[in-house]
Amino acid sequence: MDEILLIEMGQRIYERRRQLMLTQEQLAEQAGLTPQTVSTAELGKKAMRPENIIKMCDALEVSTDYLLRGKISAEDESKFFQKVSQLPPAQYRHLENIINSFLAAIEEEREA
Repeated sequence: MDEILLIEMGQRIYERRRQLMLTQEQLAEQAGLTPQTVSTAELGKKAMRPENIIKMCDALEVSTDYLLRGKISAEDESKFFQKVSQLPPAQYRHLENIINSFLAAIEEEREA
């Protein structure tokens, strides 16, 4: 695997782990991997075996497309929409306001 691809994949692992508020040790435990495997993957130092990539994706709740290529798949979207659909109406509207504010901020950056 190309070194740049490993580094990019490692960054996605790191960012998603932080989003889930997990330590490397917690992620390793959830994925059935060693903390050293998580660390080297995040640093892009060593390619993971296919079975470990699948374990990592399951623990991070992302698709292999996202982890390997940084692409949001239909599977990723489905997981997100499923979570959103379970919100009570007030929390749903609050999330909608957050998303609208975020999109407005992005639009302002583009126009600047």
